[in-house]
Amino acid sequence: MVQELTLKRTFDAPRELVFKAWTDPSLLAKWWGPNGFTTPICQVDPRPGGKLYIVMHGPKNSDFDIDLPTKGVFQEFDPPRRFVFSNTAMEDEKGEPQLQTLCTVTFVETGGKTEMTLRILLVKATPIAAGAWAGAEMGWSQSLDKLVSLQLKV
Repeated sequence: MVQELTLKRTFDAPRELVFKAWTDPSLLAKWWGPNGFTTPICQVDPRPGGKLYIVMHGPKNSDFDIDLPTKGVFQEFDPPRRFVFSNTAMEDEKGEPQLQTLCTVTFVETGGKTEMTLRILLVKATPIAAGAWAGAEMGWSQSLDKLVSLQLKV
């Protein structure tokens, strides 16, 4: 099983705006989740030790027509350069997450464009979560493509 994913995107926007799209709940809710998913709950406290609570909801009449909550904590926060957050999902009946990752997001601006790099390190994936992790690259890629399509403006 792959233990790490690295995804990059380039934005025709200053890094402050791209950084804000990750930390402003109203913007984050517009792009978080794969194609067809919505984000009805998006709570973000962007600071060291601040928490994330995001609920995705899958497409109607699909196997994912359910709420899929994820929780996280900002480990590092250095605006607008980078932040690191833990991410847990798929809690069992005891409240134990079955999937846990550590995400590092960096932003480098050159000539008014921003290159964003997302590095996702797998910390834990139980057999129940193996399918979710197997789909992580596709899901994150679709989410980041949605972020690019927001066409962030000053």
